[in-house]
Amino acid sequence: MSYFNLSFKKPILFGAISILLLMVIAGCSGSTNKADSNKEAPANASAATQSPQASEPAVGGTFVYGRPASVTSLDLHNQITSNNAFAIDKVFESLVAFDGKGQIVDWLAKSHRISEDGLTYTFALRDGLKFSNGTDVTAEDAVFSLERHLKVGGPLAISAKVDAIKAQDNKTLVITLKEPYTPFISELSNFSNGILPNNFGGVSEEEFFKKPIGTGPFVVETWDTAGDLTFTKNKFYWQEGKPYIDKLVYKLIEDDSQAINQLKAGEVNAIESLALQNANEIKDGADTKVITNGSWVTEQLFFNTLDEHFSDVHVRRALALALDREGLTKALTFGYAQTANSLLPTTIPYNSNDTIKALNFNVEAAKEELAKSAFPNGFTTKLLVASGNSTRAQEAQIIQAAGQTIGIKIEIESIELATFRERFFAYDFAAMLNSGQADSPEANSIIAFQTDPEGFSKSYWTHYTNDEVTKLLYEGQKTADGDARAQIYTKLLQTLADEVPYIPLYYPDVLQGIRSSVDGLVVLPNGSARFEDVRISQ
Repeated sequence: MSYFNLSFKKPILFGAISILLLMVIAGCSGSTNKADSNKEAPANASAATQSPQASEPAVGGTFVYGRPASVTSLDLHNQITSNNAFAIDKVFESLVAFDGKGQIVDWLAKSHRISEDGLTYTFALRDGLKFSNGTDVTAEDAVFSLERHLKVGGPLAISAKVDAIKAQDNKTLVITLKEPYTPFISELSNFSNGILPNNFGGVSEEEFFKKPIGTGPFVVETWDTAGDLTFTKNKFYWQEGKPYIDKLVYKLIEDDSQAINQLKAGEVNAIESLALQNANEIKDGADTKVITNGSWVTEQLFFNTLDEHFSDVHVRRALALALDREGLTKALTFGYAQTANSLLPTTIPYNSNDTIKALNFNVEAAKEELAKSAFPNGFTTKLLVASGNSTRAQEAQIIQAAGQTIGIKIEIESIELATFRERFFAYDFAAMLNSGQADSPEANSIIAFQTDPEGFSKSYWTHYTNDEVTKLLYEGQKTADGDARAQIYTKLLQTLADEVPYIPLYYPDVLQGIRSSVDGLVVLPNGSARFEDVRISQ
């Protein structure tokens, strides 16, 4: 999944990194980057004294959530970007889910069982499950939902080779596979595997997804695809008494400065995309605080391997060696990120971040590598960046300066987000800044999206193709969890580190700015949040 944070401020100069490093060391507290942190960043004593917490959070009320992009579709099988995904998961829920620590837990299913041969998955639905219109949820609804996903495919298609999906009875679902597929149970926790009514509840697909019916804690009330979306609580929600709030409003705020101002003024209760440079300001605010969690995100510099320059592995390696990833991370993330050595975030199993031999900062080695390429005297290229994102604007400046040290002239092309997406979907770029994100706590979730040249994203629109990597990808999918699977992914990740079709930069924490009056908001490692436990003090 792609994660976009819309903001823009003046970019820093590369020479300012040392100054920023001193500022970071002197004034910023680092995050542990652990998946189980999911807690408030510590506020200073004076701020805590100025803003006493109400003794008992209230039930009811409206929670306003500032977001950088509007919701354009609620069709769970045809969406992937966070603006839509993190609204879809409030309406639809899956058989299993993941908690704040990234652990798979039973959700609509009260239990599940996997056969010893890894081919049969049996799910027992919870008693009393109802859709938001009051009708009972049955195993036939799950059959319809998953078969529709198989038919549609979409950006988060079911990759397992499914033999059959059957309702054994009203409350028992049985899925059989043609061959083992280890990531399957984890991938079933994706929002794209949510359960909807059989045959769309008797209406057309188009009509259904305008005001969908699901099992989630919220129901769509009003929706402007170019603006705000208002949810009301699902009175038939299976978690008794929840959600505690009456309404949830997704408020469109495209500029991060405006989002910060509205949070401070109490016009919103929380903001989804808190820019890293604003974290300490909000953490130390009189009426605001920060909650954080380790993420499944890797910030990256992507190369189009169809481009004449970046098809050359020596060019990619040269730029990787010229770039000080550790300095960039410290300068731009204010202690809320960890420098990346591998494609996988440290919150995902088999990440090998401590053992992978990455191409670390070495300008002389970079020059030697470029001399081996077809462009030993350098060249001119462009770096595509979505405008409105202050951190990425600064990353681009640092990368530009790094290229200059070895004779690569990089022109920064900053364009608005919608056009940016169109361009990289069409391979109309040489290099770009973006992030890769796992959608479930499973190594394959991000590896498949970024290494399969025949998959939906064609190796995240880099079209990187390596037959050995593809072979390892498929071996990892079929191998049971354990040492053998770990060895497969270590070998695969080392190949990526050597050939750098993309340069992993850092693993950012999930950060959300909230009012001090808010209690019970849970941020998830995929960047989404759970609101069913939210209460607002009066």
